[in-house]
Amino acid sequence: MPLQGVCWFLCCRQGFSLLGRDYGEKEEEESFELRNKEDLTPNGRTPAEVTVSQPTCTANGTNGHTVSESLDEMKSLIIEKNKMSLEEEPELLVKGWLLREVRGNWIKQRRYWFVLSQDSLDYYSGPEKGARRLGTLVLTNLCSVIWPDKQTYKETGYWSITVYGRKHCYRLYTKHFNEAVHWACAIQKIIDTKSPVETPTQLLIRDIEENKFNPEVVEHIYQHNPILKYTQGPLYAPLLPFPYGSLEHTYHSGKGYGSVREEAVKLFNCLQQLESAREPVPIIQGVLQTCLDLRPLRDEVYCQLVKQTSYTPSPYTAAHLRYWQLLTCMSCTFLPGTTVLKYLRFHLKRIQSQSPESEMDNYASFISEALEKTKCRECVPSWEEIQMLMSRQEMLCTVHYPGPGSCQLYISSHTTANEVVRRMQEKLGLQESRNTFALYEQNALWEQPVTGGALIADVMTSFTTKESESKSQWKLCFKLYCLLDADSISVDSIEYFFLFEQCHEMVVRGQLPACEEDLQALAALRLQCLMGDFSTHAPCPPLDELFPGHMLETRVLMALSAPQPLPPCQVAAPGCPATQRFPTGLLSGTLWSHTATAVHKQKVEQDLRLRSRLKEEAAAVMGSILEQWKGLAGYSCRDSMAAYLTIARQWSGFGCTLYEVDFYILTEIMQLMNAYFSAIHRQRGKGEDADITITERTEVAFHHLASPTRTLLELPSHPV
Repeated sequence: MPLQGVCWFLCCRQGFSLLGRDYGEKEEEESFELRNKEDLTPNGRTPAEVTVSQPTCTANGTNGHTVSESLDEMKSLIIEKNKMSLEEEPELLVKGWLLREVRGNWIKQRRYWFVLSQDSLDYYSGPEKGARRLGTLVLTNLCSVIWPDKQTYKETGYWSITVYGRKHCYRLYTKHFNEAVHWACAIQKIIDTKSPVETPTQLLIRDIEENKFNPEVVEHIYQHNPILKYTQGPLYAPLLPFPYGSLEHTYHSGKGYGSVREEAVKLFNCLQQLESAREPVPIIQGVLQTCLDLRPLRDEVYCQLVKQTSYTPSPYTAAHLRYWQLLTCMSCTFLPGTTVLKYLRFHLKRIQSQSPESEMDNYASFISEALEKTKCRECVPSWEEIQMLMSRQEMLCTVHYPGPGSCQLYISSHTTANEVVRRMQEKLGLQESRNTFALYEQNALWEQPVTGGALIADVMTSFTTKESESKSQWKLCFKLYCLLDADSISVDSIEYFFLFEQCHEMVVRGQLPACEEDLQALAALRLQCLMGDFSTHAPCPPLDELFPGHMLETRVLMALSAPQPLPPCQVAAPGCPATQRFPTGLLSGTLWSHTATAVHKQKVEQDLRLRSRLKEEAAAVMGSILEQWKGLAGYSCRDSMAAYLTIARQWSGFGCTLYEVDFYILTEIMQLMNAYFSAIHRQRGKGEDADITITERTEVAFHHLASPTRTLLELPSHPV
């Protein structure tokens, strides 16, 4: 670009220094509104200029007005096109008396004459010509309106609407619902017709994108616009446009958040606190949590971090590197929008060219690679993950497999369950297996397969929450998912041990239909495999780890529910009617406490009797299992496993996965069918991916297995 073009550009951007009071330096009392550039072209200004309009300074209207309840005043809503000519008041749309909430006075509401035009909502001391204007709220597309609600009417006796502007909030009241709705509709219609507002940061980002191949122009943009560079002072307004108004009106509420604009300013304060914080992880985690909860703030935080890592006075200090560490965590958690992503990539390349072989260069390189892989996270990174990201390292993940074995793998924030399954198969030598494997979330009572595309970092983070809620330990387990070929598994392989362990899980859960004699034999073989030959000194595992406990409970409950013979004193004589000491209802209500006590006592006795019978039955079953265990002396572990599986194979459905019928578990069945179809195609030479694919689409379709393309039954995964 020639030098003349550079000078023109600087003149156009000179207005940004005036915006310091709105975007980063100090705040004035006047109501400054950033106007859209398209509204300025009729005035002869260039499209690249940013203009600030200054309406008349508003007042609260301290002059008193009595509130009249006359019908004609309360119904003075006038539609402009029906009541006056366009020549008299060309921009007037709606006018009328309304009550406005006034703060700082003993009178909470005052009556004013409101006038709505194409550009603003004004209020005056009265409707007469020449009346004094007391306040103005300029309307842009960032303004918002809260419609009348019944709760406010019940509390105050008035229907209210609230109009949010950049500096002011008008809370307006009327006795008539139709009047309130009419005002709300008219104001909202004006807001909807306004063109999008662009902040100085947005305009400068666009200029940088347009001139990114001209370093001289880009340098001048940075040098003459402090809003793009590091600052030690606070930020008084967001860098990006957000709607004015409360969070309840614009986005979901919760966790004590204010408006999105307020939260954006607070986040910048949190960023600055990182420089002096002794422990940065809580601050980083808090910023990430806010961005997870309030999605629009993600681009804002990226822009703030780019600002704070540009032209830093002390770029190589530990305090400044905190900004890069947070930017690293952001890049592994959320992706910015397209425009901000381009701006971020340009910033990273610029830093790398300006500071090669530095820590900033290393962070910029790491962030650039992360942005290529990042998907939106479901959970905020854990404390451990944030510490690893701050030092650009991977974290250890423990994966358990059937039996006492486990593996430790290094994972990143982008590692998926499919990748871990593949690496586990390589570690355990299961690459050539014809069966399919998967990861499971598991605790002592519950388990669920992890979807193939799920991020392991999210799964591990969720364990912390689950453990605090359920007080039980959670872990990742690598297990068989689809048993396609049980006959070709070598007895000496680890896969055979997988088959044995998972078959025993089905037995203990009661999912293997077998008689009690076979179940006791299986329990004895399990003891022989785990403990070796019988010994009175060997610590024996509890019965519920060997035998399906529900069978004992069912047997005892059936025995206790059988009709019991009545005592002789309660048996009526033949031919005699049943006697009744008191008429029905005579003492009903008067002996309630006595009856309730008797019922409670009876229930306690039944519970004690149930526990006693369960203990007796469990002792009898355990004694029978121990006797059979004694008869297995000399069996090796492999012999015991082979005998166990021989009994289990007698069931024709051996190798199937059983589920209780439930809507959510039906989806798990669909996932299992999906994996079976994938494995069948792979074995026939028609599949490409050797891992299971548990997709997240909601379309369901069956296709013939001979189809030339992969056809799967796809449903989302739900926790059971």
